[in-house]
Amino acid sequence: MDFRIGNGYDIHQLVSDRPLILGGITIPHPLGLLGHSDADALTHAIMDALLGALSLGDIGHYFPPTDPQWAGADSQKLLIQVHDLIQSQGWRIGNLDTVIVAERPKIKPHIAAMRDRLAHSLQIAPTQIGIKATTNEKLDAVGREEGIAAYAVALLIKVI
Repeated sequence: MDFRIGNGYDIHQLVSDRPLILGGITIPHPLGLLGHSDADALTHAIMDALLGALSLGDIGHYFPPTDPQWAGADSQKLLIQVHDLIQSQGWRIGNLDTVIVAERPKIKPHIAAMRDRLAHSLQIAPTQIGIKATTNEKLDAVGREEGIAAYAVALLIKVI
């Protein structure tokens, strides 16, 4: 096949005393995401989608939370490593489509900056990255503002 599709999902708990980082952008908010790395749920979902498209496992396989070298890691640097792996296997990104699920803060004002940051890390055009934001209508943990979730779909194209 000349193309592959992968999907990814990530969710992190919101806590005080952590920055809120999504798509490589720090968003002003009194709460941030808890995780071993910078807990960038959007970037983590994208990495899982890229890896899943080629049946290469998930980010926990490459960057286990039990490994101290990944403590506080910048997820954009991890994304670049995943992208390098994808390219080494002979694939390129066709496009990414993502959704961030959060009650607060408002994500829309930050989407252009996230697209630019992710495009830079992945060496693709911002137009190849879709980022949408929605709420969970006050339902479940995300709706109660206990966390933020992200979904991603990646289309990979075989380099000829």
